[in-house]
Amino acid sequence: MGENPRIGIRPVIDGRQNGVRESLEDQTMDMAKNVAALFSSELKYSDGTPVECVIADGTIGRVAEAAACSEKFRNNNVGVVVSVTPCWCYVSEVIHYDGEVPQAIWGFNGTERPGAVYLAAALAAHTQKGMPAFGIYGHHVQDADDKTIPEDVREKLLRFARAGIAVAQMKGKSYLSIGNVAMGIAGSIVDPNFFQEYLGMRNEQVDMTEIIRRVNEGIYDKEEYEKAMAWTRANCMPNEGEDFNRPEKVKTREEKDADWEYVVKMRLIFEDLMTGNPKLRELGFKEEALGHNAICGGFQGQRQWTDHMPNGDFPEALMNTSFNWNGPQEPFAFATENDACNGVTMLFGKLLTNRAVIFADIRTYWSPESVLRVTGQPLEGGAAKGIIHLINSGSCSLDAAGQMTNAEGKPEMKHFWDVNEDDIKATLGATTWYPANRDYFRGGGYSSNFLSKGGMPCTMMRLNLVKGLGPVLQLAEGYTVDITPEQHKVLNERTDKTWPTTWFAPRVTGKGAFKDVYSVMDNWGANHGAIAYGHIGADLITLASMLRIPVCMHNVEEDTIFRPSAWRAFGMEPEGSDFRACKNFGPLYK
Repeated sequence: MGENPRIGIRPVIDGRQNGVRESLEDQTMDMAKNVAALFSSELKYSDGTPVECVIADGTIGRVAEAAACSEKFRNNNVGVVVSVTPCWCYVSEVIHYDGEVPQAIWGFNGTERPGAVYLAAALAAHTQKGMPAFGIYGHHVQDADDKTIPEDVREKLLRFARAGIAVAQMKGKSYLSIGNVAMGIAGSIVDPNFFQEYLGMRNEQVDMTEIIRRVNEGIYDKEEYEKAMAWTRANCMPNEGEDFNRPEKVKTREEKDADWEYVVKMRLIFEDLMTGNPKLRELGFKEEALGHNAICGGFQGQRQWTDHMPNGDFPEALMNTSFNWNGPQEPFAFATENDACNGVTMLFGKLLTNRAVIFADIRTYWSPESVLRVTGQPLEGGAAKGIIHLINSGSCSLDAAGQMTNAEGKPEMKHFWDVNEDDIKATLGATTWYPANRDYFRGGGYSSNFLSKGGMPCTMMRLNLVKGLGPVLQLAEGYTVDITPEQHKVLNERTDKTWPTTWFAPRVTGKGAFKDVYSVMDNWGANHGAIAYGHIGADLITLASMLRIPVCMHNVEEDTIFRPSAWRAFGMEPEGSDFRACKNFGPLYK
């Protein structure tokens, strides 16, 4: 889907020649080189390749040099910009005039030259011109010959760059709806204005009958299908679970085998629709080979499809998993029930972490008292204050099982480039594929089932659309937790026991929406949520501010929140100023 966006680094300098500028050239350019080295060594794109940087050909002291840098950035697909300086500069001549590109400025905290003074003046200019920028200023004074990047500066640079690259990777891509609105869910009523104005994305749509056409007419890679089917027979079909359907609804063995073959073809077709497939061109299907340039998508499924055809649980789950029959793969952000609001939130999580993201119903809050009443056992450890049951039949990534482990032996949802054969084997071994509940899914199919291991740090998040306000983001950091096998059996069997379960305990603060676990559930804005590995709330808040999406609910420590400096002009209360600033500046691509 084209080349990855780059980060542009602008070394800006005092333009006065004959002594001043010459004395600053090396220091200023070294700052730019050090920032570029930091980004390329620490950050990766979602495909696993290192983030690339483009540095201006020379320092920028006057407007002609700023214009030349802008042209270089346009020619090199720069989507994020960082300016660095140890000194005073001529503000309006050297700032970068592009209101649609996330920008940050690092002003060196030194005494020899007024880098902080330029930083303040440049941020004021950005604010005045309606191009909010992030200001970065080290806590401690550095000597002029100190080439290190202080830890607090480093943290802000990386947070800005992670979010900025996410913004740039979304721009110009598509959200693909396969189908339309599922069961009246508002999140699957796709709003093209939101995608265009806030994300810089377009919306593509194909009817679900396109899947039937491609299956019936053989519009898929037959060799790849045979490979995928052999892998499925070896790794998934042996883990087919008991059929809990009523006898009259149980399919024959031949029908079940046919369902397996169909859902594997669906998985291939989903990917072909999203990103295209050059093999289809070789087979004579030139139009179908193109795909829809989609970075995110969703499948309606219910009910027009699932009342008659095998459900999408298997292909959806494998779309969102960090491996397939070819080994490790970059996971997609692919929403069940075509819940585009949740799909976008999954995309935010994926781009910020480069890991798979869980799609789930925010199904049930279980209080300690309720668990004790129905199981006879108390909740303990991380679950002691209550738990939220995350469960859905559909596109939950298999990574969520927590069977992959890090160097300390703890469960982890890994970057796909770190996934090994043992991880894949363990994950598949922990996953049961139950014949679909045909009261829900009349056409059959298969639903994944596993139990997430406890102890994984994660962030539950959701984007909602509010009439008159626009998009808002909410998030809750917490952990997956373990409960006893006896407790899990009782609680799980009170819902659909053929679906995957994650027990989640948010970090509570005793105040507001995080007064307790019940309050988190009570304040959640929709039926679905996206759950990313790691505590990424601060990164999400930075990303949301770039897109002008206010955050209505979070449990992130205040001193880690990093928004454009302009937000401070909208009041001293952080959340209120966020709403006012986002409304004032409007969506990024207005």
